This record gives sequence, structure tokens and C-alpha cells, in this order.
Amino acid sequence: MKRKSLLVSLLIMGICTLGHLSFAQDAPSGDTTKQDTAAAAAPVVDSMASAEEAVAPPAESSVHQVIKQKFIEGGWEWMSPILICMIIGLAIVVERIIYLNLATTNTKKLLSKIEDAMKSGGVEAAKELCRNTRGPVASIFYQGLDRAHEGVEIVEKSITSYGSVQMAQLERGLVWISLFIALAPMLGFMGTVVGMIQAFDAIEAAGDISPSLVAGGIKVALLTTVAGLIVAVVLQIFYNYLLSKVDGLVIDMEDSSIGLVDILVKHQAKK
Repeated sequence: MKRKSLLVSLLIMGICTLGHLSFAQDAPSGDTTKQDTAAAAAPVVDSMASAEEAVAPPAESSVHQVIKQKFIEGGWEWMSPILICMIIGLAIVVERIIYLNLATTNTKKLLSKIEDAMKSGGVEAAKELCRNTRGPVASIFYQGLDRAHEGVEIVEKSITSYGSVQMAQLERGLVWISLFIALAPMLGFMGTVVGMIQAFDAIEAAGDISPSLVAGGIKVALLTTVAGLIVAVVLQIFYNYLLSKVDGLVIDMEDSSIGLVDILVKHQAKK
């Protein structure tokens, strides 16, 4: 429930960001109307302000303002789906990172505790220890210990079967990240193609090839491609990190399962 609440909170924050950017797209029109009214009412003040702007150095735009401006220039029709892909993808990434970090267990220390518990209280004490320990490794150990009375072969089969279940849980959500990695650039390329078509339509309507008209249309069209590629690169980095984390946990589970079987064999040999 905590992981689901975290995922929902991240999605709500992302939707609020998307709404803020979409609202900002309408801001220039309102600002232009106010400027026109002010210019008509006070031309002298406007000319003085223009003179001051010519003398004063241009103010540097913040990163947030630049990103917002590029988002508006790219067009909300294509930039919004790309932004949604990034928001949902990053929300899944954060949830998976927290889950995998909580799933990490010091298996050597756990095996040592299990061996001590079996020496002092037998299999039931070891099962109680695994029940009170979080993580997939402890869950696999519990399933194996629960069938210790049926023999080592049954324990190995139980560990293998339940290990597959735990591995599927570790990899849950990664397929969606992979989908957004592929989808974001596709949306960007589609926006670029549509933008190029619109640029050529504008050239055809104007009747001549104006360098400013062509450059402006191509610039707007390429912004969607850049946005899609940025989203794909960011998500790909996190995706590879999560894969390496899952692989490390799986290898740890396999190695520690062999150690548990060895402990059970020693315990049965002493009987």
C-alpha cells in the first residue's frame, strides 16, 4: 500500500507540472494584450522603457523558463504525451528503486543466524527467524525450511519454484519503463514529421521560400524529437540501473539458496 501511495503521489505531482506548463502556453497572448493597451495609453512611457532596455544588458533566463519556453514552442499536442511518458516512467523508477533497496538483504549474516537458530531451536526457530526478516531471500528460505521434513530434493524444488515467483516480483514494472523508452522517441519523431508537413504547407501558402519561415518551422518540428530523445535517454539510464540491481539480487538469491541447502544437509547428518 505504501508503494502504491508513493506512485500515486508522484503521478499527481507530474500532472500538476503538466497543467502548469499547459497554462503557461496561454500566457503570452494575455501579456501581449496588456502591452498593446499600455502602448496605446502611454506611448511616451513605452519609448522611455525601450530606451532603457536598449542600454541595459539582457537578463539571463533561468533553466525552468527556458524549458517552459521550449515546451510551448514545441506545441502541447506532441510535447504533452512525451512529458506524460517521462512522468509515469520516473514514478515507476522511483517506486522500483525503493522496492529493490528494501528487498536487499545481507545473506551471509542471515545464513549465519539461520545456522545458529537451527543449532539452538531446530527448523522451527529458523522458520521464525525468516518470517520476521523482510526481503525475497528470507521468503525463499522460509518456503524451503517449511518443507525440510520432506527431504533435500523437495527443498531444492521448492526453492527453485518460489525463487521464480520472487524474481517476477523484482522485475515487475520494468516492462512499462521499456515501453516508455521506445514510445517517447516515436512520439517525438511523429511530431517532427507533422511539423515539417505544416512548415511546407506554410511555404506553399506564402508562395515563396522565406528563410525565416523555413527555419522557424523546422525548429519547432525538431523540438519534439529532442524532447523524446531526452526522455528516452533518462529512462534508459534508470532502466539499466534497475536491471543490474535485479540481476544482483537474483544472483544473491541463488548463492544463498545453495548455502541453505548445505545447512539443512549438515543438520540432517547430525540427527
